[in-house]
Amino acid sequence: MSTEPNQEDGNPQDAGGEEAGAATETKTGTDAPTDQPAAQQATGTAQQAEGPALMVNAQYVKDLSFEAPNAPEVLSQLQRQQPDIKIDIDVRAERKQEAVFEVVIHVTAKCKAGETPAFMLELAYGGLFTVRVPDEHLQPVVLIECPRLLFPFARNIVADTTRDGGFPPLMMAPVDFVAMYQARAQQAAQQAASASPTQST
Repeated sequence: MSTEPNQEDGNPQDAGGEEAGAATETKTGTDAPTDQPAAQQATGTAQQAEGPALMVNAQYVKDLSFEAPNAPEVLSQLQRQQPDIKIDIDVRAERKQEAVFEVVIHVTAKCKAGETPAFMLELAYGGLFTVRVPDEHLQPVVLIECPRLLFPFARNIVADTTRDGGFPPLMMAPVDFVAMYQARAQQAAQQAASASPTQST
């Protein structure tokens, strides 16, 4: 997923997506296919269960690093040319208790000015969620709805960190976690099909 640059006062800004030249790759750590209606129906179905269907227990930064090895020289380079920015997003989930899951958004952002590295940012932003939904809706809720709640906070951290590092704030575009989940599920299904032994007749 890539966006065209939008430049104002000589600095790349958010144009409904990442900064100029940014290319985003997303993935989720799941194999079971589902669709958006299943995730949406889960909340209503789970009202029969005890407590809310989805509850945020905590949010936190698990890891954050920022490097600008070629500053300050690279700052002047960025004034003369568009930055080349690549952003990778990964969503991982782990069951902590019977109905408690840790969901973590991993963000890696790399910026270059030509062939010169400008900065690299790595963020792992996590949340602890209580999820009470039927089993058939569990994975879409954990891997779609939970990261959807976390993403705005991760986005702000990325923007603030790049700004505090001396660069224009890197504004990540909204992420379609439904499409991420479905793409991963489709890929897993294809891999499972290709790995199945072929019967001879």
